[in-house]
Amino acid sequence: MSGRAEHHHEHRDVNGGWLRPSVFGAMDGLVSNFALIAGVAGGTDNTRVIALAGIAGLAAGAFSMAGGEYVSVASQRELALAEIAVERREILRHPEDEQEELAQVYIDRGVDPALAAEVARQISRDPDQALEVHTRAELGVTPGDLPSPKIAAVSSFLSFGVGAILPLLPYLFGVTSLWLSAVLSCLALFGAGALVSTVTARSWWFSGLRQLVVGVVAAGLTFGLGNLIGGASGL
Repeated sequence: MSGRAEHHHEHRDVNGGWLRPSVFGAMDGLVSNFALIAGVAGGTDNTRVIALAGIAGLAAGAFSMAGGEYVSVASQRELALAEIAVERREILRHPEDEQEELAQVYIDRGVDPALAAEVARQISRDPDQALEVHTRAELGVTPGDLPSPKIAAVSSFLSFGVGAILPLLPYLFGVTSLWLSAVLSCLALFGAGALVSTVTARSWWFSGLRQLVVGVVAAGLTFGLGNLIGGASGL
């Protein structure tokens, strides 16, 4: 018996349906509503109008994001299921051909042909196991681990709302200047970008600065456009 301690490590879920819509939703909510509020504030000093625009932007964006994510992930899931069904039929109808195809996959990855053929033979004895291996190799998906449209939609809706309400908060509490909203939004942009670095390979300061620059540029351009339109129309 070996005296070496067993070594195990775990990976984070990179295929789940919650991470991407949550991150994208929060970022999009923060950037889009900050830009919207800045654009309206550039065209008018009426804080009620600015707050109303921010509330409308939050609601419309959250429902739009949720609906878009649901349809997108559902379509992706349905396509994957359809292709998995095709692979299942092929394994049942042409088991020998599929076994040879699986052996070739291992050969292409550097496995000795005789060993690859034996591994494929043993895997192919269990149709469900064979299906899982085939779909991973050919489609890059696992039949029992497909993203959930509902999780994607709910994650997107909630995260967008959280991001979108931050630049709106000062106006909801009676603040009449854009500056406080801008400062709060900039801090949130940097913080959100830095937080994303915990699930990526980027440094916290790079992710934070990148998100800050994107948000500030978007808000600045929208503010300038609102100021130009508001000044021209006399609002």
